[in-house]
Amino acid sequence: MRIHVGCELRFEFPQTTPMILTLNVHFSRASELERPDYLITNPPVPVEGYRDSFGNWCSRLVAPGGHFSLGTDAIIRDSGMSDPIDLNALQHQVQHLPAEVVLFLLGSRYCETDRLADEAWRLFGNTPLGWPRVQAICDFVHSHITFGYEHSRATRTASETYGERSGVCRDYAHLAVTFCRCLNIPARYCTGFLTDVGLPPPYPPNDFAAWIEVYLGGRWRTFDPRNKAPPDRARPHRAGPRRCGRASNPYLWPRSLVGVPRLGR
Repeated sequence: MRIHVGCELRFEFPQTTPMILTLNVHFSRASELERPDYLITNPPVPVEGYRDSFGNWCSRLVAPGGHFSLGTDAIIRDSGMSDPIDLNALQHQVQHLPAEVVLFLLGSRYCETDRLADEAWRLFGNTPLGWPRVQAICDFVHSHITFGYEHSRATRTASETYGERSGVCRDYAHLAVTFCRCLNIPARYCTGFLTDVGLPPPYPPNDFAAWIEVYLGGRWRTFDPRNKAPPDRARPHRAGPRRCGRASNPYLWPRSLVGVPRLGR
């Protein structure tokens, strides 16, 4: 199938503002684009691109003061198949993990493994290893947190989410990632759009979302502690997510973002 992906963001800046943007399809899916998803700005400004340590394509620019808009637009090909479920996917011993995934065991600003390690082992230490343990973590996080946009704040960490028992999808993802890392399971935070592929009409608006990928059985596996949906209903990474060690929070001038008129579909 062919999926239309893209975005458009509109800003009002009080003065020139440096920006770093991660809006492009992940390089692992770039070969399936029918045309490049170039970042287009209005007014035009020079854009410098680079790939960060997680494989995300980043764009650097300096936005002028006043009205400024930017966006991407592309078509990506996809099989339409669900992400695979492997209940027998094994959990690797730490000494057998590939070197490139070891960093996804580390704590971070939002995933404080030092604060939640004891609780993780208390809650999940007796669960079966591998897929069942990760599923137990996601099920717990899903039931432990009350979802609400009114609960959102940029500074909330995994331990705060655990204590406050409220948040949005990024908080679900942070807490699940932290519990996995406490239990020596590599996990990483992902962002993208919830898809309507495979759902009957009327189609809901595409919603920006966060979920996680966990390294089991020699590959990254998709889990969604917020939605608890089958992977094909929560797989915005089919359109190329940004895969991060932790969530990034862009800090712009107050009230600078004035419009998000179109999401990819």
